[in-house]
Amino acid sequence: MNLDLRIPMGLMFTIVGAILTIFGLVTRGSAIYQRSSGMDINLIWGVVMLVFGLTMFLLGRRADAHQQAEPVDGTARPLNQGRGHGH
Repeated sequence: MNLDLRIPMGLMFTIVGAILTIFGLVTRGSAIYQRSSGMDINLIWGVVMLVFGLTMFLLGRRADAHQQAEPVDGTARPLNQGRGHGH
């Protein structure tokens, strides 16, 4: 079983991004954002991390599903047996 690192990495970024997004929404308009010119940094970076995490997770799942769909009866030629190399 080969685990694609995009799956756990995507889950981690998705969870942290969701927490930051929720925190940014709950504290919207709070005085804590006056030091950052009124920008809700938690909300902005929460959404960025959420999108990045979901993208990594979905790409990892797609690659995992594609790998499982390959034939396992040995009909596929191994990658190291190329054409015209005199092997």
